[in-house]
Amino acid sequence: MNSPLHVAAFTSDPAGGNMAGVVFGEHGTPAEMMATAAEVGYSETAFLAATDDPSVWLTRYFAPETEVDFCGHATIGAGGVLGGRYGPGRYTLQTNIGEIPVDVSVDDVGDVRVTLTSIPPTEVPLADEAFAAALVALGYLPDDLDNTFPPAVFNAGVNHLMVPLKNRSVLASLDYDFAALKVLTETENWTTVNCFVRTGHNEYHVRNPFPIGGIVEDPATGAAAAAFGGYLAHHNFVDVPGTVQVFQGYDMDSPSQITVDIPGDAESGIRVSGSAVVLAEPFDRQPTSE
Repeated sequence: MNSPLHVAAFTSDPAGGNMAGVVFGEHGTPAEMMATAAEVGYSETAFLAATDDPSVWLTRYFAPETEVDFCGHATIGAGGVLGGRYGPGRYTLQTNIGEIPVDVSVDDVGDVRVTLTSIPPTEVPLADEAFAAALVALGYLPDDLDNTFPPAVFNAGVNHLMVPLKNRSVLASLDYDFAALKVLTETENWTTVNCFVRTGHNEYHVRNPFPIGGIVEDPATGAAAAAFGGYLAHHNFVDVPGTVQVFQGYDMDSPSQITVDIPGDAESGIRVSGSAVVLAEPFDRQPTSE
């Protein structure tokens, strides 16, 4: 494996977005890749191994404490690196959940734009007692919820719990029990918890605790955004085909913007887009790990 590259995903400003590591070269053992991810220190690092086709890459994702079958922001980061090395176009990442198409372009001001297409989203059963336990671990009360939106679990690669909150101040007040939520997410097989509030027409602010990966909070979560797009379409909160803007990381001083394009066909994947900035060296920001 080569030395990690550092990419800010879902932002054109290296001070924002979600940092991802990207490592090229033959895959090491899972223990070696997890150790590298822990050393890099971001919520996820993508490991890309070449195939006979220069547009196709074998890809695995590791957080500091676990392998993740699919990671959206590290996919955006990988696309940014691939586009910088080999030019704009379509790349395919062969992941644990299947092939993920990644389209890379450069806009008029030189910003790199990356779009991934998820697998088709699906709803996963959610027990009432599991959601009640999640509220307790998150430090929220039933009165903090926006009952317009149902709690749910959706998957567009991995499982994400959807927690609808009634206003922006409730979202900003998030201060959760890391140990309790980690045990619960491990038990329920939730990769992150997507706490969200509607702030405008097809606009949402979200926060994403990620204790199962050893990370307190993710500043931009592409996989959760894809699952969220499926959730909104399934419950008719967006006209399809349609586009939703997701704002994340604002309460962490790491603002991110994720564009979610939802097709009219429920059997198609969700398109998740954002800018990517490849950095010459790690950007100095406060750690988000526990």
